[in-house]
Amino acid sequence: MEIKAADVAKLRQMTGAGMMDCKKALVEAEGDYERAKEIIREKGKLVAAKRADRETSEGRVIAKVNGGKAIVVGLGCETDFVAKNEEFKALAEAIAEAAIANFPADKDALMACTLADGRTVEAAVTEQTGKTGEKHQIAGYEVVEAPYIVAYMHNVTGKLAALVGFNKEFDAQVAKGVAMQVASMNPVAVSADSVPQSVIDSELKTATEKTKEELVQKAVDAALSKAGINPAHVDSEDHIESNQAKGWITAEQAQQAREIIKTVSAEKAANLPEQMVANIAKGRLAKFFKEQTLEEQGYQMGDGKTAVKEVIKAADAEAKVVSFKRLSLAD
Repeated sequence: MEIKAADVAKLRQMTGAGMMDCKKALVEAEGDYERAKEIIREKGKLVAAKRADRETSEGRVIAKVNGGKAIVVGLGCETDFVAKNEEFKALAEAIAEAAIANFPADKDALMACTLADGRTVEAAVTEQTGKTGEKHQIAGYEVVEAPYIVAYMHNVTGKLAALVGFNKEFDAQVAKGVAMQVASMNPVAVSADSVPQSVIDSELKTATEKTKEELVQKAVDAALSKAGINPAHVDSEDHIESNQAKGWITAEQAQQAREIIKTVSAEKAANLPEQMVANIAKGRLAKFFKEQTLEEQGYQMGDGKTAVKEVIKAADAEAKVVSFKRLSLAD
């Protein structure tokens, strides 16, 4: 049957798909608009399946606050070109509006939410994939509930946003600065007390192993120096071979260095002072808390040294951060 340009234009207005895709769908559907719409949706699913393993590091992240509830959602795509497309940005905004209106508990629940045009989020994302030929996905979704919430969106890239919940309303400028702190410094938790035990265990293990390695290396370097060998010339087998070839160390020194490294490393590792190792590791863990928890971090919107909790306290002695969420497509 003959497919007229007006028919193609009508389907394009209904679906937003390209002219050729609309024409092909109408031909296949023999002019049936509903069937043609379904064909276009199926095409989106096919494209999505084919591009399932692609990365979506571009896109838009949007945060919205409604009283004591807030959401942050990221719509990801493959290229900056698509991310800047007005239709893509409109879809991201529509998804964010549906999220704050329905306040779904997680990403799966968000996918089932209905947009203003009647489509589910899942269907809309799939259809957009079919239109552009690029993978689209909900790259992240987080919620915060608190008496007072402040949102920050990085408008330069459009790919980063943060939410911070406080126990009460206070200085808006300081509150926004804390949200910017979360966005820029990416803390792991509000305070040391709220760091997950699994993270603490991992950091303490890493700190302990690093401390042991450094103490062993210090003993090896001392033994090498005592033997008249520069530790920097023999800190790896590749360096030993290359420095021997350059004439910086002799074959005898190279062999002596290998023996010293092997013997001293084993002896020192077997006789490390446990309490010293534990104390140094705990000190490193304390440094981790200072650098990686929001309250202890230096406030970047100020002098960079004063702790965030002190800045909040100076603005309102009763104000505290109760939770935060951060979403970035670049991480």
